[in-house]
Amino acid sequence: MVAATAASAALLPLAGGTARAQAAAGPEFLHGVASGDPLPDGVLLWTRVTPAPDAVPGSGKGGPVKVTWEIAADEGFREIVARGTVATDAAADHTVKADVRGLAPDTAYWFRFRAGGADSPAARTRTAPAEDADTANLRFGVVSCAHYEAGYFASYRHLAARADLHAVLHLGDYIYEYGHEGYPLRGKDTVRTVQPANETVTLADYRVRHGQAKLDPDVRAMHTAHPLIAMWDDHEFANDTWSGGAENHTEGQEGTWADRQRAAKQAYFEWMPVRTATEGTTYRRLRFGRLADLHLLDLRSFRDQQASIGDGDVIDDPDRTITGRKQLDWLKSGLSSSTSRWRMVGTSVMIAPVAFGSVPAHLLGPLAELLGIPKEGLAVNVDQWDGYTDDRHELLTHLRDQRIENTVFLTGDIHMAFANDVPVKAATYPEDAPVATEFVVTSVTSDNLDDVLHVAPDTVSSVAEAAVRAANGHVRWLDMDSHGYGVLDIDARRAHMDYFVLSDKADQGATSEVRRSYRTPSGTQRLEEADGPLST
Repeated sequence: MVAATAASAALLPLAGGTARAQAAAGPEFLHGVASGDPLPDGVLLWTRVTPAPDAVPGSGKGGPVKVTWEIAADEGFREIVARGTVATDAAADHTVKADVRGLAPDTAYWFRFRAGGADSPAARTRTAPAEDADTANLRFGVVSCAHYEAGYFASYRHLAARADLHAVLHLGDYIYEYGHEGYPLRGKDTVRTVQPANETVTLADYRVRHGQAKLDPDVRAMHTAHPLIAMWDDHEFANDTWSGGAENHTEGQEGTWADRQRAAKQAYFEWMPVRTATEGTTYRRLRFGRLADLHLLDLRSFRDQQASIGDGDVIDDPDRTITGRKQLDWLKSGLSSSTSRWRMVGTSVMIAPVAFGSVPAHLLGPLAELLGIPKEGLAVNVDQWDGYTDDRHELLTHLRDQRIENTVFLTGDIHMAFANDVPVKAATYPEDAPVATEFVVTSVTSDNLDDVLHVAPDTVSSVAEAAVRAANGHVRWLDMDSHGYGVLDIDARRAHMDYFVLSDKADQGATSEVRRSYRTPSGTQRLEEADGPLST
């Protein structure tokens, strides 16, 4: 039987056909629809209803509304398999979620919402394969770091146009907290203007920012075409977030960190098609048949404050953590007990060690600005796992000692693309064999090295790229200049990533092409360059 959490569900079909005319001042679905967190028997549906013209996001205005959802086996809604009703009001910013269960595994469905005579846009979603299914392959779009003012979200448009994806994996920074012309642009090359114009600090601020993102046509296209699997990073809160604060938070002047963090989390769970997971965070696990498990981490809610640059004693301190004890134990246990061929780990910050000390001095400042860390003494990025080496060593040693194969880390955050082998000891690589591999996708729009330097792509960056690769042999490839997305395909033989780059992030009609393709053959824990991109 089909069921939905917080909704009254029924198997009786509703009338299909064209949308009914909206009353002049009646409800509207201005922010589109979305789905997420696919399960073998269900999926989470999302929308936001605007009950009256003045009931805009964050306003607190507008009365309660009953919203009906319906799911169909066909795009024309002739074969409706389930329906339900959800009540929403200003306390939830008039957002709606229905956690629908009882659906068939590995099946495409269409869904929509209705309220007061208005129909939402229709959208497509897809359930996960059955837990014991021998799934032939999985294919995911992979994105990260979408700063609204820095460009257009053409990456989402290109992913929306694909019919071969099971879902889109968003690795964090779905929104940015900065005000108009704030970091990293600082008034340079602003393509469009965020709302609110001020930095997001209050619950109303975060709601407005999320609402603006959902009005973007490319965002709406992506959500209409595919379910989203999302996790947060720091900018859903503030730059370089840790458990007790953030680099971009001034205690007192911007209220308390506890209040700001609470507001950001509430708005996130209201506006994103994500289930609230353990302890009100985004760490959770999804399974896709016998082929793959996906472990999604929260590396902001439990971490200790970032160390100072170059403070080796602090970054190696075993009492400091990036995951928190409970989450690290959960991850290790899940990796050990997994019966899937592949173990994918969504980690919002890079786990492979990378030393930047070999980069020429004139590029260290711009690189530090790109990474959002102090410019003096740059050696490692302490916001990544490099700043919490004891947790990393414990996790990677666990993979080695337990002989856990086919672990693939999927990463965003740093606005650069990397393809990494992940050894326990980078200093003795390749003699010290890697225990995992890592695909790092670049940003959708957020500044990278050529943006910071205001130079043409693939010019100055080539020097920095060569220096990083020379000093870090396990870094098989990197791109410091491009914007774009990844497409990850997994089958029994290999995990393959195509790195797509955009022609121009400031162009609404930007084209995309594959810059490089890497794969890790099953059982090897090593990357190799692929012969070419995946076929579509």
